[in-house]
Amino acid sequence: MSEEARIEDGEHGRVPADAGWWILNLAEIAWEAAEGNGIFCTFEAPSAPSPDLGLGVHVLHPGEPNGMYHAEDTQEGFLVLEGECVAIVEGQERHMRQWDYFHCPPGTAHITVGAGDGPCAILMAGVRRRGRPIHYPVDELAARAGASVATPTDSPREAYADLAPITPARSPWPLEPM
Repeated sequence: MSEEARIEDGEHGRVPADAGWWILNLAEIAWEAAEGNGIFCTFEAPSAPSPDLGLGVHVLHPGEPNGMYHAEDTQEGFLVLEGECVAIVEGQERHMRQWDYFHCPPGTAHITVGAGDGPCAILMAGVRRRGRPIHYPVDELAARAGASVATPTDSPREAYADLAPITPARSPWPLEPM
């Protein structure tokens, strides 16, 4: 039988403190931010990350990419909860709006970029596999959004070397128009 996780109150919100089960609201959970790449939360205890599933919400303002254009060898999925974004997939742009879902099979190069007149909230899920390769190809559309590497690499450290550091942040939930 699984025990309930201990919840700790921090300066930027509440976080589960161990691997037990827990329930928290998006408005109360601690978030993180990377200037120019939005604000996000992950649904796991920092001290006990899931080895199997990455799940969280990423909020992007118009023009903000959620990271660098990349392809993983595992499946990912993206559901727009609110607002609008553009998915850059295999060198093509696809507009997404509330309740649109992007199924991303293994090996599919992609990134999402905030669009429209206000913030966009995306539920992001991905399968985790220890030591899995991630490839960061060069892409012209992603480069226009500030989300492409200059030289192809398989190193996340190289791909994200010039991006802003991740800092703790308060929840933006519920989203407010710009």
